[in-house]
Amino acid sequence: MSAPDNQDPRLDQAAASDASLLAAHEKLLGTQPDEKAHYALMPLVLLFAFSGLIFWAGSYLNRYSGHFDAKIFDENALPHSGADVVVKLDPVVLGKKQYEAACITCHQATGNGQPGVYPPLAGSEWVNGSEERLIRIVLRGLKGKVLVMGAEYSTAAMPAFGQVAGSGYNWSDEKVAAVLTYVRQQWGNKSGLISPEKVAEIRAKEAAMKECTQEELMKLP
Repeated sequence: MSAPDNQDPRLDQAAASDASLLAAHEKLLGTQPDEKAHYALMPLVLLFAFSGLIFWAGSYLNRYSGHFDAKIFDENALPHSGADVVVKLDPVVLGKKQYEAACITCHQATGNGQPGVYPPLAGSEWVNGSEERLIRIVLRGLKGKVLVMGAEYSTAAMPAFGQVAGSGYNWSDEKVAAVLTYVRQQWGNKSGLISPEKVAEIRAKEAAMKECTQEELMKLP
């Protein structure tokens, strides 16, 4: 039988010296390449390139998107030149729309209201009388009893349609003026127009927009 090979890994290496072990370890460590200080250039180039592309695309959209308005790129729009003309809606048409949306439930399509509950608008001295009183009623609302053409109405309060706290409507001056113009020209009423400027003037006078009473309104001209 031949003598065992001292290099056989199956043999106990306990007899190896410290120097030989350190030398073996240094040899193994020396064979591993140090790749920690090496960088691949291509990923960095792509990173900067795509970052620049994203920045350019964002700047382009911000400048030329037209705020993403659908009208900017309307291929069906007809060509035109000159300034746009704003067509104002007929106040009677707008007033009818507002009346049918909010007023018709109480005052009815006929303008006759409901006996003892909702006063009539047709032939009403309030509708055809003082503009200031009528505008205040719509802006601020009306509570308490009110006499209309000799009959008393006191069951239901008139809500406020002006832009006041607690109002469920918050109508603009244009809408208030339009609905009042409408009722002053319907059901046999033949009173004049009420302008948005007049509504704005009355609104500006009101320090506290609280509900009106008949007694308060009768003090106005």
